[in-house]
Order: sequence, then structure tokens, then C-alpha cells
Amino acid sequence: MGNSFGNIAQAKLDQISTFLAPNKIVFGVGAAKQVGKEAGSFNAKRVLIITDQGVIKAGILGSIQESLKVLKIEADIFDGVIPEPPSVVIDECAQLARAGKYDVIIGVGGGSSLDTAKGVSLMAVNQGKVLDYAGIDLIPQRGLPKILLPTTAGTGSEVTRVFVITDEANNTKKAVYSNFALADVAIVDPLLTVSMPPVVTADTGIDALVHAIECFVSVNATPFSDLLALEAIRLIAENLPAAYAKGSNLAARYKMMLAATIAGMAFTSGGLGAVHGLAYVLGTEYHLSHGRSNAIMLPYVMDFNKIGSLDRYACIARAMGENVEGLSACQAAEMAVTAVKRLLAEVNISIKLGDYGVSRNDLPKLVEGGMQQTRLFATNPRDLQEADVEKIYLAAF
Repeated sequence: MGNSFGNIAQAKLDQISTFLAPNKIVFGVGAAKQVGKEAGSFNAKRVLIITDQGVIKAGILGSIQESLKVLKIEADIFDGVIPEPPSVVIDECAQLARAGKYDVIIGVGGGSSLDTAKGVSLMAVNQGKVLDYAGIDLIPQRGLPKILLPTTAGTGSEVTRVFVITDEANNTKKAVYSNFALADVAIVDPLLTVSMPPVVTADTGIDALVHAIECFVSVNATPFSDLLALEAIRLIAENLPAAYAKGSNLAARYKMMLAATIAGMAFTSGGLGAVHGLAYVLGTEYHLSHGRSNAIMLPYVMDFNKIGSLDRYACIARAMGENVEGLSACQAAEMAVTAVKRLLAEVNISIKLGDYGVSRNDLPKLVEGGMQQTRLFATNPRDLQEADVEKIYLAAF
């Protein structure tokens, strides 16, 4: 295997790249105690904490509320976030935010809570409904300042310019892309992830891996996304099994949190691909978590894609610890698929659709749902037609 990452990076000499990230990232064990200080930097008197029942029950808000109380910042809580957030939840919470005259929005939780917080921050200031702004750069005004604290090492939502919402009327997912969706402050504290059960650790960890792999092979990959994505892949391959095996392993949690954050920064720069496109329908139709949906589709899409970017898939294999020396480009790329399947097995994730109650009779529904996400096919390293989508879903049975 003669081609190196250096050769791949050199192939982009004629590309102009853009890198986007939050204004500020506070990272480290105990960082959540900085919330009060960061809210105070916006002269906040009243803040709205947006979260879900799981975070409340896990007792995660304690140190956050205490840091606000010390600075005499009044904090109210909206805990009505639900998975794959419906647009109506964001619109209703935005009304509360406007009525409450809050100075800062604080999102605490997994991707659904952080995405809801982003939407509420923007819709507290902008007119209409959140679905009016689904698309790219349609938000006219900056929203309320927002501080985002992830409690899972997966979505990377704390560092991205996108949030995903469910359009209930059409039972599909839509995305809002805007620089105004970037966090004013992202506070990334590995301690907030220690209470995650193993299944959530696995699902969210593979979600971060999908972000890193998809943006690394994206046709829009940049030098920034390449560097961040490869390091995220390496960190996840080395540390997800340990975090899954022992939730209190703070070293593994720390490295997984770092991996998820830099993977989020990577795909903000380089984009995603067909794994996400084909996974969305599994969430809307079968109510699988976003991470699990991505995990199921990942090896099959990689297997389909690999001929479109053999050198990059070989780099992924190497980053996951595979020895590809002396292998052909095709053999080395195949090792990336093998490595991913092994990692999924280690964290007990089945990649057979039948294990999730999905029937072969559902194939037309799957294909129809997948084809609604063709926006994500454009950046894929291999073009997909409807017959290809059907073939990938069939392989997943």
C-alpha cells in the first residue's frame, strides 16, 4: 500500500477551504462548572436551560445550576425535549423563550437537546416557524446567545452549524444550516458522560465515527476536516470499547469526548454523505436512535463507496489500527470495512435490519425514504441511483 495521507492532502492544492467552529470551546474534566462564568460574560440575568427528562433523572444539572446560582443568575428549565425533535417542540419552546425574556439559552444533553436549544435560540428572535428556515443560510438574524453542553460523546452538535428537526407532517427529517447556529460557547466536560449506559455509549460513539469517516471520504473534504477526522477515527477505535466496557473509565470518556467534538468540527468543514442519508428513514419509520441508525448502515455504505476512494478508505483502515503494508489499494480499503464491523461487534451493535423489526416487505418504504435525502448523496465519493440504494438496504438484511 504505497499511497500515504500526505499524498492525498497534496491533491487539494487548488482548493479554497473554509473552517467553522464555535466562538469558544471550554474542554476538560469539570468544565461544566464554568457555565455561570460564561453566562455572565453575556451579562445574563435570566437563562433558559433546555434539556430532557433523562438528564434531569441522571442529576447532571446540579453543578450547572450551582454555578449559575453563585453568580445570582436566575435559571428556568425546559425539560420537554424528545428524541429526533419535532419542529413543534422547538416552536413552542421558542414562544416560552420570547415570553420569558431570557438573555441566554443553555442546552444540556444529547444531540436532540442541543439541536432544540439551537433552534430555540434562533426562533426566539426570528419570525415564523423553524421549518420555514430548513435549508442553507436562510436564517436572517442571529439568535439569543447560546451555551451548549453535550452529555454524550457522539453528535458533535455543540460545535456544528446545523441542527436537524423532524417534519411531522411529512414524517421526514430536515436540516437548518446557518453560521448563526454555531454555539457562542461550547462547554465539553467528560464528567457529564459518565452516567451514559453502555447502549447509549455505543450508539453515540459510532455516530461520531460515522461523522469522521463520512467527512474524510467526502468530495468536499478539506485539509482541516482531514486532520480532525483521522484523529477522531483513531481515538474512537482505541477508546470506544473501553468506554463501553466500563462507564466510569474517565480516561476513555475524556478521549471519546474529544473525538466526538473534533469529528463534529470536521464534518462542519467537510460535510457528510450517504450513511446519514440512508439512516434517517430508520429513525423516522422505526424510531431507532440516530446513532444506531447510522451504525447499521455504515459498513454497507462503506462497502459500496470504497471503489470511489480507495486511498482514503486505506487511510481509515490504518487509523483504526489495521496493518495495510504490502496490500493493494483495494485490499487495504476492504480492511476499513472489516475494522468497522469488528468495532460494531465489540460494542454489541447488530447490523442486520431484521434484528430491529424491519421486514423485507418494507424495502420500498426504505428506498423511498432514502431517496428523500439525495442532498447527502452529492458529497458521497460514489454516485448513487435508486437501484444502488435498494441494493444497499438489501445487503443490510
